Amino acid sequence: MSLIRNNPVAMYLQIADRLRAEITEGAYEPSGQLPSESQIMARFTVSRVTVRLALQQLDRDGLIERRKGKGTFVAGKQVRHQIDTLRSFHESLKVQGFDATMRIVELTAIETPSAFIPLFGTTCALLERLHVVNDEPIALGRSFLPAFMSELEREIAEQQPTYALLKDKAGADIVSAEIAIGARAVPPRITSLIGAAENAILLVLERSSYFETGACAEKSEFFIRPERYQFVLGSRMPDR
Repeated sequence: MSLIRNNPVAMYLQIADRLRAEITEGAYEPSGQLPSESQIMARFTVSRVTVRLALQQLDRDGLIERRKGKGTFVAGKQVRHQIDTLRSFHESLKVQGFDATMRIVELTAIETPSAFIPLFGTTCALLERLHVVNDEPIALGRSFLPAFMSELEREIAEQQPTYALLKDKAGADIVSAEIAIGARAVPPRITSLIGAAENAILLVLERSSYFETGACAEKSEFFIRPERYQFVLGSRMPDR
């Protein structure tokens, strides 16, 4: 749609209004990323200065975030996790188009917490990873895994989601999971790692996953910044 060139409203404000309406309508879901300056220039046949003025207006209005080297994004874009789909935490970020990465915090063999000894024996693996979206930490994942998982190469553990790692090492698929979601205060170490305020209340997702044999594959907790994350549960009417 072309601009009204002789409109007394400056062209950059017209562009800002168009983009504002599209943001409200969800046109830039799921990633929340707006077109580049060059793409907006070509769309409206205007100069880069005009485009930058429009984006500055949206920035002042708190509608967008401009990330150096990454582009322009809808402000406060939330990650959505479809909890009725069997999908690892990292995968749920990637399928939405986010620039999602993982950073190893801890990967080691430990004495199994007493509650998990019936599942893993006296020794298990501890894998802690920081989940990062567009260079911003949003969650810390802590997984207790079978002892052989402590032999993972750190580079691989930073690239592959938990379910893929388990399948590769155990040679068996994850076929089911039990999930519980709550909110609570956590130790300062965790809030510091994910950039939350020291006394912040975080979302906590607890997950137990199982191989097709029925054996427990993992017991995990994800400590999540609530302002950046949203859980979604689909439902349907039963057949009659």
